[in-house]
Amino acid sequence: MANTPSAKKATRKIEARTAINKSRRSRMRTFLRKVEEAIASGNKTAANEALKAAQPELQRAATNGIVHKNLADRKVSRLNNRIKALA
Repeated sequence: MANTPSAKKATRKIEARTAINKSRRSRMRTFLRKVEEAIASGNKTAANEALKAAQPELQRAATNGIVHKNLADRKVSRLNNRIKALA
């Protein structure tokens, strides 16, 4: 348990930051799920549109430190390859 005022404040800041990070991670996963669903349905145009919407969201998550930059780039690349394979 935090005893000093600074430790109590740090705990409050951590809780607030965790809530923000959780929200951003959830939003990112939602966009990724939409791309996955479009790929599963076999609709190439819908998958492309979903990926175009998801890409900036992934990069934003990487910028904010929610995920590593390489992970975001890797996910975009792999999704793009899967969409290309739909043809």
